[in-house]
Amino acid sequence: MDCSRCITLENARVRLRPLEATDFEALKAIAFEPEVWRFMPTAMPRNSVELATYVAHALKERNSGKRYPFAIIDRETNQVVGSTSYMNIVPEEKRVEIGGTWLGKPFQRTGVNRAAKHLLLKYAFGELACDRVELKTDARNWQSREAMRRMGAVEEGTLRSHMFTQGGMRRDTVYFSILKPEWDELRLTVFREYDARG
Repeated sequence: MDCSRCITLENARVRLRPLEATDFEALKAIAFEPEVWRFMPTAMPRNSVELATYVAHALKERNSGKRYPFAIIDRETNQVVGSTSYMNIVPEEKRVEIGGTWLGKPFQRTGVNRAAKHLLLKYAFGELACDRVELKTDARNWQSREAMRRMGAVEEGTLRSHMFTQGGMRRDTVYFSILKPEWDELRLTVFREYDARG
């Protein structure tokens, strides 16, 4: 995956485009809500300086080819409502992870997340020719786990004491995945409303 490319993805509900430093102001309006960051490994940015550092770090990881961060734009309001990324990009094994996803609280449970996942999965299995897409979450994040199940991802298991999270605590991480043959079915069922128009 060439992280220097400008990738813009769009369906009837959302548009994904590369995260930019200029998104800072739009993100500032939705980022300072503790519940949004509760289960993220990265602590909630508490002020503008920390948010700017978060954005700069995401862009630095893109420049180094480690991550491709997107801004999520709600097409109904044309507003930046959060961010998501391709991570752990392993082209030689035809796999990638979708992660680092967060949405402003007013945009959770509105269909925005599923629409964004549709675009990322479609591009991963189509343009990137992936055989496997991974997703993971904190084992305590039941809302995220349920969302992954509802979109057809298969829960593979829990890595105990897997990684440090906020406050230096170690978390258990639950892994999910979608494989190429499964995507061929899911795009016609779970994601049908987006795929037909996307």
